[in-house]
Amino acid sequence: MLQHELFQQALPLLEKIEQAGFEAYFVGGCVRDTLLKRPISDIDIATNAFPQEIKSIFKKTVDVGIEHGTVMVLYNNHSYEITTFRTETTYKDYRHPDTVTFVRSLEEDLKRRDFTINALALDCRGKLYDFHHGQMDLQEKRIRAVGCSHERFHEDALRMMRAVRFAGQLGFGIDEQTKQGISQHAHLLEKIAIERICVEWEKLMCAKEKAKGIDVFVDTGLYVYCPYFKEEEQAIKHFSTIQLSLLPVPCHWAMLVYYTQIKRENISQFLKAWKLSNDFVNQIKVMVSVLDWRETSEWTCDRLFDVGETLTCLSEELAWQMGLIEHKQDVEQLYNQLPIKSVSDLALGGQEIMALLQQERGGKYLGEIIEHMRQEVLHNRIKNTKEHLSEWILEHYGHIRS
Repeated sequence: MLQHELFQQALPLLEKIEQAGFEAYFVGGCVRDTLLKRPISDIDIATNAFPQEIKSIFKKTVDVGIEHGTVMVLYNNHSYEITTFRTETTYKDYRHPDTVTFVRSLEEDLKRRDFTINALALDCRGKLYDFHHGQMDLQEKRIRAVGCSHERFHEDALRMMRAVRFAGQLGFGIDEQTKQGISQHAHLLEKIAIERICVEWEKLMCAKEKAKGIDVFVDTGLYVYCPYFKEEEQAIKHFSTIQLSLLPVPCHWAMLVYYTQIKRENISQFLKAWKLSNDFVNQIKVMVSVLDWRETSEWTCDRLFDVGETLTCLSEELAWQMGLIEHKQDVEQLYNQLPIKSVSDLALGGQEIMALLQQERGGKYLGEIIEHMRQEVLHNRIKNTKEHLSEWILEHYGHIRS
């Protein structure tokens, strides 16, 4: 289990902590994914050494979350977050504990973890520690809360979104008692910042078996407490049945919006309620507009120009994967055949047009000329050269000089 490069790089830290008289373990997702033979991208280390003791062991450290027991250690050009075993008391906001108490027991620390498959620890000799039958749940492909599910979700309501997200990512079912806990505490999701919910929702949207998570998301009523989802049960269920392959997050949002009853003029409002960036909002709106007409219409030079190369290619791929079109057009080739890709590609600019028409100031007339000229060039009615455009302007707008 320790053959992975990331474990090998970090093993000296565990050994160094042990040499100082303490315990240290790899914990959580890196252990889970190694057992599942899934790729891992980072590792978490837990120890019974208190933060100040960790700082005395290593030369280079950063206090990234020392009040919660986490110290970042800089070692061999890598950074590692090392967290002290801890227990937590009541949660005032259903997300953050009122107080954190450092403890020396691994077993006590693992009791506070969310799910059994994440409550696993691995020492530097490859010995696995599993106090909550997490291995069995991995084998039986089951998401199960550690201990009492009602307590776990009351402590941290975001864990309910993590449960459905893991179900989609891993293709696991959710334990019945855990599911009941989600149903009972679904309303607590309103206490959680939408940014945190959105992170989990986007991971679920893009998951390989998202239907397994979204089914529980809907059946337990979690969806009711997400922005604009209350009236969209059928749309969300339909969305879950269509799997997109190798497409970025905005495409998944665009497909979801397409199936909802949200009015097109309210798309921005819906997306901003999820705290998406302006760039994401603009991309999604463009792709939804393409999906609205693509089933019955072909690409034109005007649409290619307006949508742009990147979103044209993404929208065409999305429409095909959604089954809206039977055959994909080679939109990249069509786009590359356009005589101009932007207004800045025109051979004549605003200053040159003003000089040609002997005008000292711009104005509404200039915008109208440029737009007219863009249309003529885009539709190959005139060549995009200074000579041809100058002749065209004088022919159509020469009267402005007088």
